[in-house]
Amino acid sequence: MIEMMIVTGIIALLASISVIYFNRARLYTQRNACLKNLSTIEAAKQIWGVEKGKTTGAAPTEADLIGPFLYMKQMPVCPGNGTYSLGTIGSDATCTSVAEGHVL
Repeated sequence: MIEMMIVTGIIALLASISVIYFNRARLYTQRNACLKNLSTIEAAKQIWGVEKGKTTGAAPTEADLIGPFLYMKQMPVCPGNGTYSLGTIGSDATCTSVAEGHVL
């Protein structure tokens, strides 16, 4: 009986450790996906600015960047439940996610 309790305790300890690391890995992956999305938005803004002859401070709208024949087919979705703000040429796109690290 004592052996069963020890084995159960060890399994519970390993399970609690794995849940902590699983959560950390999930947050890390969400942050990296959000950073990739922000980089994609930035690239679309820069291409739009060059093609349209815009300078620093020009603000593209979603209609300027997103569409079937434009720079992005659809607006990326933050995996951390944040929303993206395009910003202006010369400033980085931002994410409103409360998770740490969702910033270019």
